[in-house]
Amino acid sequence: MVTEAGERQPTPRARLRRQPQQARSRARVEAILAAADRILSQEGYEALTTRRIAEEAGTPVGSIYQFYADKGAVVDALGQRYLDTFRTAIDELVERTVEGDLSDPVGTMVGVYAELVRSQTGGMALWAGRHLSPELARADEASNAHIAEGLQRIVEHLIGGPGGPTAQRATRMVVWAANAVLHEVFKSDGEPDLEAVDELKRMLNAYWEDLRARLTAVEE
Repeated sequence: MVTEAGERQPTPRARLRRQPQQARSRARVEAILAAADRILSQEGYEALTTRRIAEEAGTPVGSIYQFYADKGAVVDALGQRYLDTFRTAIDELVERTVEGDLSDPVGTMVGVYAELVRSQTGGMALWAGRHLSPELARADEASNAHIAEGLQRIVEHLIGGPGGPTAQRATRMVVWAANAVLHEVFKSDGEPDLEAVDELKRMLNAYWEDLRARLTAVEE
């Protein structure tokens, strides 16, 4: 997360009671998180209890409490995992841009993030209902800030110079708009309206062309 003073703040981390050191313990933590994800995806947040997670993971309830204080801590850890995939995605897109491997920046970025939202049905159950602890809400804000910062780096690379406050504001707005549309498209149990994703690409392409014209005009 970046403050107004330009200082990077650490992303809030999930509330693990202790870090799993042995392979067996790491496998158990993975099983707990995978079980929580399946329950969220298939049954919804209301069905998520420590007892239900233990049953789904095939492990004693006490094993969960070895690592997580309560259900909220499991949710935080799972939410962090969802957010990490989005942060990793923007880092990879920035790298592809710098390497000249992003011929269709808007289409590629929307496609990548649409697939992440579509595939993370457990995350959708969390974010659609906003079942976020203060820690996870802060992590969500930090993740959005990181994505916006990455988008700004992409924009500035493509225009060949700094974008300043205009690019900073524009990339934040793109994150807000894309989040809203993609969560709406993939929030229901029915078939997603993929044509809406295409409309999002058209909308952001038009915005990108306008933004590029404004930024290059300032440089001239």
